[in-house]
Amino acid sequence: MSIVLHMSDTHFGTEKPAVVSALRALARERHPDVLVFSGDITQRATPAEFTAARRLCDDMGITRMLALPGNHDLPLFDMLSRLTRPYGNYLQAFGPRLEPRLDTDDFLVLGVNTTRPARHKNGEVSAEQVQRVARELQSARPRQLRIVVTHQPAAVIRKEDEPDRLVGAEAALQAWSRAGADLVLGGHIHLPYVLDLRARPTPTPRPTWCVQAGTAVSSRVRHGTCNSVNLIHWLPMPFGQARKCQIERCDYSTAEGWFATAELTTLALG
Repeated sequence: MSIVLHMSDTHFGTEKPAVVSALRALARERHPDVLVFSGDITQRATPAEFTAARRLCDDMGITRMLALPGNHDLPLFDMLSRLTRPYGNYLQAFGPRLEPRLDTDDFLVLGVNTTRPARHKNGEVSAEQVQRVARELQSARPRQLRIVVTHQPAAVIRKEDEPDRLVGAEAALQAWSRAGADLVLGGHIHLPYVLDLRARPTPTPRPTWCVQAGTAVSSRVRHGTCNSVNLIHWLPMPFGQARKCQIERCDYSTAEGWFATAELTTLALG
């Protein structure tokens, strides 16, 4: 079985050292094959914050990583940098690409940069990005779990989160599902959940799931949740057998000082 560790919204600059240590320990205990980091890596996009975040990633001992910028990873108060080199500090630590692709025997992971320097908080996916990702999904091999990663959520479960939903998300979900996407990962709203995209008023054409991560190590916890990350378990099945994966949400316990399994969800795939 292969494992993806999905974390988001670390907001380095507001991190809790004990939780950082516990996350490092979780990674070294579980030995994930891939790390997916879905944005808001830092609080204010400073070199020191990016350096601290990169140090955690390197200390986890995970050899393959796909990272994306979030809206907090662009300078907010340094307007000259935001206009002339908005991704400069991010690329120094997590480059060279803003939209990376990770292709392994078991996973095809496609990153979509949904941040825009002209937008303060909200994200957007363009028609060109939708088409590019759909083309790449169609090139996936049969044994691969097909994952798309954005920062802002592609689908929400609470009406009050609709303003934070990715602009252009619905057209993207329909196209990516049709092209073979299994999971669409995101963060941004610090609320972990798993959503069946076929069980909505606008269902996707095949089984596709939205998997959101909470805040991994930041003090900026919201909605009555705690620090959490996702472990995605994937066991490719022989041809003709039903495809499925498991999402294990691991929550940080302040009393115990470590991350432990909080919820395990089995997803039926196309």
